[in-house]
Amino acid sequence: MELGVLGPLHLSGGSVTSAPSARKLRTVLAMLMVHEGRPVQAAALMGELWGEGVPTSGATTLQTYILKLRKLLAQATGLSPAEVARRMLVTRAGGYLLDLGAAELDIRSYRELVAAGGEALALADDGSGVRRLTQALALWRGPAFVDVPVGRVLESRRCAYEESRLVVTEYLIDAKLRLGMSRELVSDLASLTVEHPLHEGLHARYMHVLHVCGRRASALEVFHRLRTRLVTELGLEPGEAVQRVHQAVLTANVELDVSARGDRPLGEILRTPA
Repeated sequence: MELGVLGPLHLSGGSVTSAPSARKLRTVLAMLMVHEGRPVQAAALMGELWGEGVPTSGATTLQTYILKLRKLLAQATGLSPAEVARRMLVTRAGGYLLDLGAAELDIRSYRELVAAGGEALALADDGSGVRRLTQALALWRGPAFVDVPVGRVLESRRCAYEESRLVVTEYLIDAKLRLGMSRELVSDLASLTVEHPLHEGLHARYMHVLHVCGRRASALEVFHRLRTRLVTELGLEPGEAVQRVHQAVLTANVELDVSARGDRPLGEILRTPA
């Protein structure tokens, strides 16, 4: 069985080829998945479903959702609903626990690959680091929880996962730069700077890559485009890192290190809530 939250909610196995279509059922499943292996209180599930306006029938309705999920998991695994209730989607005091065992869960695999990539980078093994981080990012099928109605908890997870994705991307870019893969990064950074038009770190890397590829005019265009956005939208000048790259382009200095290795240790993102 395969499950995923890094993109559209995903569930497949046995006769099941997709996650449930009912919106609130998707929310319950997503909550259980991101807390996999740990009990989730019924009150937390109801809060995610209805916010402050939990109906008087909320507890009964939640029990109905749990029964439906057990039937769905039974179809996906070949177990009976009773076995699923004993082994997978288990009732705990005041709540429920999802135990996926050996099933594939994308966020779990993502954390494992990022951990392995971080260890490789810490040992200055950029080649292995690039492979692991590339595999980690390949697990993303779109924005996290893109088709799941989210409340406070899932929104906090969504923000944490997306931030993690961006930090991993930065470290992957830096490792590729150290391996001399500048030309391979041009198209990726062109897309990333469009997706994140105010992200100074990505723009600094894009400017640097264009510069070392002999495209100084394009690098300066990127700087001026970023500066215009920052000044117009936020009333800010570009920060020191971008200014340093800008100066390097003007002086034809291609030795500048634009790595963020010291800005935020990769290990920090491993403390992202599970």
